[in-house]
Amino acid sequence: MNLRTNYSLKQTIVASAFILASALTYSCQSNSAEQKLPILGSREPVERVVDGKTIVDTVYHQITDFAFTNQDSQRVTQETVAGKIYVTDFFFTTCPSICPKMKSQMLRVYEAFKDNPNVVLLSHTIDPAHDTVGVLKEYADRLNVETDKWHFVTGDRDSIYDMALQYFVGVQEDAQAEGGFAHSGDFMLIDQNRHIRGHYHGTEQEDVDRLIKDMKVLLKEQQHEQK
Repeated sequence: MNLRTNYSLKQTIVASAFILASALTYSCQSNSAEQKLPILGSREPVERVVDGKTIVDTVYHQITDFAFTNQDSQRVTQETVAGKIYVTDFFFTTCPSICPKMKSQMLRVYEAFKDNPNVVLLSHTIDPAHDTVGVLKEYADRLNVETDKWHFVTGDRDSIYDMALQYFVGVQEDAQAEGGFAHSGDFMLIDQNRHIRGHYHGTEQEDVDRLIKDMKVLLKEQQHEQK
């Protein structure tokens, strides 16, 4: 097994395990009367001493710092989404299979929150060799979306694929797949602290309906924390 195959297999295993855990967690949470989304992903207890007493805090998986370039040649980093909630996905402009469905559904999210300054959309190309800044610009223009609301980003291939692992999204080059790449159609909802708060099937209207509903819940939670 070569490094590329091993890397892709790791993505698939991690993503599959995470999706199962996410579904179980969300199912339990949705039966609660409290309107608060779960924090998904790994977590670990960390002990600290305060006034001579040992306190155990829970540290949740947090998306690491990143740096990419969007369709207007602007640098997009964790500072771009600071204090905001955002939805992220992975695609490529020449994708002949699920990407058109994903983008039609993401457009619904864009339209629902285009006037809300606390919401950002972040789409990563998984084919940076082809999807240059100019190509992404043409793609965004065809969708008629504003750059400050929906960033289509490119960058170093390995950095993009490493980010997919951060979001527990499966991505890999695959000569047998349509377009030469295999990837999931997942949309991930991230809060202002860069914690994963929801996982959705981006090709399914009903699941994107749930995403839009959950974004409203998360925005209310954010407003409550800021008071």
